[in-house]
Amino acid sequence: MAHGAGALTAPPADTGGELAPPAESRQGGKEPRRSRGHRLTWRQALRKDWRLYTFVALPLLFFAVFKYAPMIGNVIAFRRFRPGGNPLGDEWVGFYYFEMFINNQQFWTVFWNTVILGLLTLAICFPLPIVLALLLNELRSRRFKKIVQTISYLPHFMSIVIVAGLVLQLTSVNGTVNQLVTLFGGDPIAFMQQPEWFRTIYVSSEVWQTVGWGTILYLAALTTIDDQLYEASRIDGANRWQQTWHITLPGIRPTMMVLLILNIGTFMAVGFEKVLLLQNPLIYSTADVISTYLYRVGIQSAQFSYGTAIGLFEAVIGLVLVLTANYVSRRTVGASLW
Repeated sequence: MAHGAGALTAPPADTGGELAPPAESRQGGKEPRRSRGHRLTWRQALRKDWRLYTFVALPLLFFAVFKYAPMIGNVIAFRRFRPGGNPLGDEWVGFYYFEMFINNQQFWTVFWNTVILGLLTLAICFPLPIVLALLLNELRSRRFKKIVQTISYLPHFMSIVIVAGLVLQLTSVNGTVNQLVTLFGGDPIAFMQQPEWFRTIYVSSEVWQTVGWGTILYLAALTTIDDQLYEASRIDGANRWQQTWHITLPGIRPTMMVLLILNIGTFMAVGFEKVLLLQNPLIYSTADVISTYLYRVGIQSAQFSYGTAIGLFEAVIGLVLVLTANYVSRRTVGASLW
């Protein structure tokens, strides 16, 4: 018992009823002040990591000057603008220009051309990079995989002017496509003079130019999937299709949803440069979209207020589409931009 009693720790010394201060206080150290929830305020974070925030300065300046400052000019959609007058318009006209294009039948033809072309581009050009990435992921030959990736990436780096020139050359009356048609006994087709062919030609050129480049993010997402999941599924008897459906696709689903939301946001902004270079007055009935119509009416015809009203209308539609897609994605699959 004596040995056991000696093993007990001695009681704390009497401090007069007061608790001893912590070691930091006795040494004169001060505990840093933190905001509620132990989170730094933005001033404290800026003071602490100011070197990192300096890297954000130039991008923020770029967006402020070239993206946000021009938004002030949207006010001329509600004001009558005259060249040489007030840059923000001379007089208030309210929704006059909005009523003007809403009652214009040509605008609605252009609007539905944009919707149809955007739907075709989204429905075809969005899933194809996923399919190509899955196929590349199944390749065992690393050399062959790199060759396929390089060939599929190259069209992305070509100028739109060169791509449009290639398309016009291939689809001309004496072009390569018509040479193959005549070789098999058919008659030459004037593809770029018949409106019904424009959408097929445009979407095909988009597939050729964008699908390879679109696989980069999906291939990067595929590398984050744990290999142990595939090993466990093989032990359970799952085949390659079942592994793809139950492991691979759920693994890249967040990336798929983010890119889908971004593509929906640019749904109405169908490629202006390529459409402008490929179209001609003979195929305006299917080839004229909002962006090219704005160029002709707003810039070439100097109807700046009318063009701004149409552009603002298009931007509002894009904003609504992004917000809706983000909300639906967050509620259904749990992945969203914010």
